[in-house]
Amino acid sequence: MLRSSTLTQSVTVTCVHHSHRQWFQSIPVNYRFCDAARNSLSSYSAIFKWKRTANYNRNRSGMGTFTTRALAQPLQNADELIDSVETFIFDCDGVIWKGDKLIEGVPETLDMLRSKGKRLVFVTNNSTKSRKQYGKKFETLGLNVSEEEIFASSFAAAAYLKSIDFPKDKKVYVIGEDGILKELELAGYQYLGGPEDGGKKIELKPGFLMEHDEDVGAVVVGFDRHFNYYKIQYGTLCIRENPGCLFIATNRDAVTHLTDAQEWAGGGSMVGAISGSTQREPLVVGKPSTFMMDYLANKFGISKSQICMVGDRLDTDILFGQNGGCKTLLVLSGVTTLAMLQSPNNSIQPDFYTNKISDFLSLKAAAV
Repeated sequence: MLRSSTLTQSVTVTCVHHSHRQWFQSIPVNYRFCDAARNSLSSYSAIFKWKRTANYNRNRSGMGTFTTRALAQPLQNADELIDSVETFIFDCDGVIWKGDKLIEGVPETLDMLRSKGKRLVFVTNNSTKSRKQYGKKFETLGLNVSEEEIFASSFAAAAYLKSIDFPKDKKVYVIGEDGILKELELAGYQYLGGPEDGGKKIELKPGFLMEHDEDVGAVVVGFDRHFNYYKIQYGTLCIRENPGCLFIATNRDAVTHLTDAQEWAGGGSMVGAISGSTQREPLVVGKPSTFMMDYLANKFGISKSQICMVGDRLDTDILFGQNGGCKTLLVLSGVTTLAMLQSPNNSIQPDFYTNKISDFLSLKAAAV
């Protein structure tokens, strides 16, 4: 029997003052301040920082105790893990592929899991594509994955707006790529920005004042290969000057895999620029926020204890699984190395780790 190591979570809540409360009052109770802590998804008026280091507790007698998470164990019996869960959630970059190159052994591994009746879900923080576009990428790589099994952070941004009944007469300014635009369009929202603003420049001459649309009620920031100063200023004006304007980030990933040759600056660099200019922290809808986990659990009727999150990043994938109460498996085929996992400075420990997901096949054979 597998035993998930215990984890004590402590929540530090920092309130951000807003002069406009009307927008907050329009947000359903499920996403307001108190319930946000329960779901580990911050509303735009609260930021939650999860501490995963040793946690100090004081018992009734006044004596202090420390609770720590056990160190990750190498995966030795794949069958035991597979049999203990109903659903596997896979990250994509660094787990299924790197750039446009499929990681060795992935097709056979996915086929084996499906043959055992396991539900497979693919969750990516990359917002450059819509679910439909990701479906085409899976197909190009020779993988049979349906659109219903794919959840990108571009979709999460649109799904979040729907969950709070974002007014249809308001607009969304997008700092990002085509995936976000397509998902917003499918959800019925008006938008501006995106790739269209990639070539725009500002002529900084004396007395110049940049106009912006006062009907923008949300700014969504994702990875953007055409990020520029025009977008920074436009998004900043909307957030700072439009009453109640939301600041939503698809993710805060530091790096991404645009090619399999090296790591490239991720969506977190774009989000950081807007955060710096507005002095506001965004609401993050991608990993490690549990918004997508809650959405998936509700959509498929999955018990979170019956899910295993498989990813290559500690601070997004593994934290995402842990925040959601799932089992977690780290693969070393992407961003995280064994040295990084075992570093004394790392406080995020998955339940198990292995080299790549095709180890499910070799470890299974070894066990037999």
